[in-house]
Amino acid sequence: MKYNLMYDYAEGAHPDILHALERTNFVQQLGYGDDFYCGEAAQIIKSLLENEDAEVHFVSGGTHANLIVLSSSLRPYESVIAASTGHISIHEAGAIESSGHKINEVFVPDGKLTREKIQEVIEVHTDEHCVIPKLVYISNATELGNIYNKNEIELLSEFCRSRGLLFYMDGARLGSSIMSAYQDLKMSDLCELLDAFYIGGTKNGALLGEAIVIVNNDLKRNFRHSIKQRGGLLAKGRVIGLQFSEMFRKGLFFELAAHANKMADLLAVGIAQKGYRFYTVPQTNMLFPVFREKEILKMEENYLFYRWKKLDADETVIRLVTSWATDEKMILKFINEL
Repeated sequence: MKYNLMYDYAEGAHPDILHALERTNFVQQLGYGDDFYCGEAAQIIKSLLENEDAEVHFVSGGTHANLIVLSSSLRPYESVIAASTGHISIHEAGAIESSGHKINEVFVPDGKLTREKIQEVIEVHTDEHCVIPKLVYISNATELGNIYNKNEIELLSEFCRSRGLLFYMDGARLGSSIMSAYQDLKMSDLCELLDAFYIGGTKNGALLGEAIVIVNNDLKRNFRHSIKQRGGLLAKGRVIGLQFSEMFRKGLFFELAAHANKMADLLAVGIAQKGYRFYTVPQTNMLFPVFREKEILKMEENYLFYRWKKLDADETVIRLVTSWATDEKMILKFINEL
């Protein structure tokens, strides 16, 4: 069987989470997120964020989180500014557009928005014949495996507030970003700089689930109605709440992200020592090395990974992703075979 380096959710869930689910299986609870475990997890997260006023809601996946937050935050004629590589731009089957909101896509080679690029979008939407750009969407880590550090987030946050824009972060791989050796952003910074964001569990050792955090008071009103309308209010919400409680109670969330990053670092060093270059600088658990066709065909015999972007007739960028459960022996084997 080929070893999977396509994404960080090939495995099921960390054993501590499975044990917690089994241990509490016959404990009766209320439904729709009103259970003890969701309440406990929300309180742990708010304490970690150092913001007791934040609202925390649990949904099943990242696309769900993005769709619910963005569709409930915008008026019908308001749009989202996002990098052209953003998850909402290319990997969510038009979920945001299906809710009636245009995405103003911005090309940035490293997948990271800047104030200048956002301003360019604002300047071409000037009257009632255009949509009104209202929300800035970023991913941290980005879809190209790099990160926004604290200063970059601060600059974007200040800009958004000065222009009356909402600032939202997709945190599918927030754990990997926070634990990156290149990162100085802390979890406690997030509520100060963003209007809303979500913390990804699916790609960091949970069976499924993301935690939406709403900071801006204007976005909190009737938010559970939006969750319900979009099919996100689970009768057995306890399943997600319990997982987040287990991940954050003793720091498991950060331990798992650190392991994924450690395996990616090991893989990146090995690939570089073989003389290969990278499309983007390795910073998290996603790597984008450039291989020739003959090398790709050979490695595809034993490993699963994405062909990300063809550069020319012979060179292609591939994507390698490590997870909370990646086996170090398999990383060393990959390097040796390469």
